[in-house]
Amino acid sequence: MQNLWDQIQDAAEFIRSRWERSPRVGLILGTGLGSLARQINVEAEIPYEEVPHFPESTAPSHSGKLLCGTLADVPVMVMEGRVHYYEGYSLQQVTFPVRVMRALGAGTLVLTSAVGGMNPQFELADIAIIDDHISLMPDNPLRGPNDDRLGPRFPDMSQPYDRQLVQLAAETALKLGIPAHKSVLVAVPGPNLETRAEYRMLRQMGADIVGMSTVPECIAAVHAGMRVTAFSVVTDMCLPDALEPADIGQIIAVAERGGEKLQQLLLELFRTHGETLMTESART
Repeated sequence: MQNLWDQIQDAAEFIRSRWERSPRVGLILGTGLGSLARQINVEAEIPYEEVPHFPESTAPSHSGKLLCGTLADVPVMVMEGRVHYYEGYSLQQVTFPVRVMRALGAGTLVLTSAVGGMNPQFELADIAIIDDHISLMPDNPLRGPNDDRLGPRFPDMSQPYDRQLVQLAAETALKLGIPAHKSVLVAVPGPNLETRAEYRMLRQMGADIVGMSTVPECIAAVHAGMRVTAFSVVTDMCLPDALEPADIGQIIAVAERGGEKLQQLLLELFRTHGETLMTESART
């Protein structure tokens, strides 16, 4: 069986055979956020199942394609839909695409997702700019023998989300008049949503939003020396004393509505701060 390094090289070599550029930024689109894909100047479109060792997405509204091209003149590799731990994948498999993005040249990772809002000051379709996280995942993408070619054994997580990019995102949202909140994300395995008691516990732990993704990809990206910035759309309110049954159709509809605002924010961020997004971390 091939080791992780060799699998990454296989996938990267295949993508290079289909796309002659190198990405500077990797972008992962979450639930209901596929509309941003239409803003990409696509030069190559590759279904996940064609890429060696790539996991296939089975989640609703995740189309499962790699889009390679440019966004506001920034070379990007975009995952149109991610994979999740709850689909049955290991976290090493979940984060494999991030490793491939890095191997191809991406120095920055932009993550998007749909989340539940536990902070009562938030509203449906608001944007959360993630500036820290709590992981309650039952595994870690770095578990197992470390390959120093991929990153250090014990990566520092004092700044998992790049502070400069978080601030630029907040300033851009303010300029555009888009409600956006710096937030702490707690990641849970899913796929079920939480009970009232669990929401109370998560809120007391210091989390503003809860989701089933983003944190594993962030950990793998930081391990690889990438800068990370992450955004979430609040798709349902998770207030224990006013909790209503979850309607997945409604959640996806709210994600699409909030996704329009997030699309506007990301486009402006790429247009006005493209050079900053392409600047690699000093820790690389």
